[in-house]
Amino acid sequence: MRIAAPAACMPRWPHSALPAELAPATARLRSHLLDLIRPDGTLHSPCRSRVLESALLLALLDRIRLEPAARSRLAAYLSLHCNSPEPLDRLMARAALHHRPDPAGLLDVKQFLARAPDFTGPRKRALLHAVLTLLDAAPADDEIPAAPEAFSLHGLHTWARVQVTAVKAVLAQAHGHRLIDEDDLELLRSTLRPGTVWEANLLIHLSVLHALLPVPGQYPLVVEGVKTALRHQRPDGGMPFICDEDTWVTATAGVALHAAGAAAPVMDLIARRLVALQHPAGGWSYTDGVQLPDVDCTSVAVEVLHLAGPATYRAPLRRALRALHALRGKDGGFPTYLTGAPSEACMTAAAANALSTQGPAYHREFESALSYIASRQRPDGSFPPDWSSSRLHTVSRAVLAASRHPRRGPDSPAQHIIRKAVTLVADCQNADGGWGQQDGDASDALSTAYALTALTTQSIPGPATRGAAYLITQQRSDGSIASIPDSIGPRPFGFTVPALADVFTLLALGHLTRRLEPAPCRISQVTNADKGEGVIRSSPARHRPARRPSLNAASEVAVEERGQVWRTPWLAGGHPVRPHQAAGKPTGLHTHQ
Repeated sequence: MRIAAPAACMPRWPHSALPAELAPATARLRSHLLDLIRPDGTLHSPCRSRVLESALLLALLDRIRLEPAARSRLAAYLSLHCNSPEPLDRLMARAALHHRPDPAGLLDVKQFLARAPDFTGPRKRALLHAVLTLLDAAPADDEIPAAPEAFSLHGLHTWARVQVTAVKAVLAQAHGHRLIDEDDLELLRSTLRPGTVWEANLLIHLSVLHALLPVPGQYPLVVEGVKTALRHQRPDGGMPFICDEDTWVTATAGVALHAAGAAAPVMDLIARRLVALQHPAGGWSYTDGVQLPDVDCTSVAVEVLHLAGPATYRAPLRRALRALHALRGKDGGFPTYLTGAPSEACMTAAAANALSTQGPAYHREFESALSYIASRQRPDGSFPPDWSSSRLHTVSRAVLAASRHPRRGPDSPAQHIIRKAVTLVADCQNADGGWGQQDGDASDALSTAYALTALTTQSIPGPATRGAAYLITQQRSDGSIASIPDSIGPRPFGFTVPALADVFTLLALGHLTRRLEPAPCRISQVTNADKGEGVIRSSPARHRPARRPSLNAASEVAVEERGQVWRTPWLAGGHPVRPHQAAGKPTGLHTHQ
């Protein structure tokens, strides 16, 4: 996802081609993100409450008749979603509160499950059936039957094994079958520790509690599990899907902040935090304390360490690349979690972007990844469902990966990927300048950010200009970006991580800015931004001047000019940009031109 030096054949865009408000809006957004970074380098952005987990916990409290105060808060949260525009949320909220179903908005099961990859279909159908069964909302005609393959544990990662086992127990109880065998019981019980949510996943935690409650002798364990879950009840009364995904958000923010000209100490801080969170085998998980690594987190972390300094972080980079290589499928693609699992276009694009940092060393793997991505691209330029509600998420990451191919001939897989993807983006731009998650959907900031990132590989600025103007209208007074939920987990259930709209918007604006003509100021040029040199030094500890100010929350110097405070980056030589050098412009974005 990182920014590379613009190709020589790509024309620079004049500053007048983009909205005049772009620079100050980007500066406000960058400052907002910097202020979110903790002293240890983590960008903390807790997941918001979700109807699914909130309804499951309310149903559990009704079954064990405990925690009346917590139940009241859950009920108050769910009551706000009884008329949700999302049919499944509306159905679950009403069912949990024992309200009558809404006859005007029935759930289209087939359409809902189509948001998940085909290879997950039987398991997701069974999960949906189990959830609705627990809420006494399952269709009477068994509209969501569970196929036998939905309960096979073969080839599944640990989370899926536990979830499938819990679902099997719930559905068996509903049909009067044997609830659980000794192996199943041991697996479910192994995830419950007082005070700890296993793998930080509240959905699995609550599913396990529901599965164990009817089993003789498990009631005390369930009660303790409920107390653990309630430690994560949000101020609005609801429950989240996962506690947070701070590692992935932090890594992605690192790439975005680099794109927007953040100072070297910021990159150092984030990189050091990522190194501390790296698993011994080389990968990363979505948050601290989670044992299962994934391709997405590992790939983005590789890009951050590369940007912060390939020499400084040579050892962790080597381990991470070995971990990625071990996950590579025979088809050249990459799965999300386990070797041998089906490859996915989005994960393969993530891995390809990471592999592209290594030049010839991983050229064969990079080429194979692009060929796989091209094979999965649909005629309209989109890809199969991934971990985002927006079809443009994989599109943007695939375009960035393909744009890094050193030889993009007219008939190469890389050029085919770019041509089809950009045609899709150009064709689905809305009248307000933004893009929606799917064809015909209203514009949202995250989908627009993905589209803009893809468009920065093109020659004409017109569509990008309109998209940037739309994004600016979505900025709040504190610099953050308003957007609808985008993340999915488990697929196809959506959830919200507030900071992601800020992160991907800043990334898109950074990509836009690198296409601009050089600014008329005395800021050193970034001659090799893709290797982390220039503004972001490859080995900052060796070159940093002795009297540089200590790292503060924003990791930059605040200067006041014309009554406004802006964040100012350090130049490659160790000196801050002075107001007169920036010609009155309140951002350091021009350092990447």
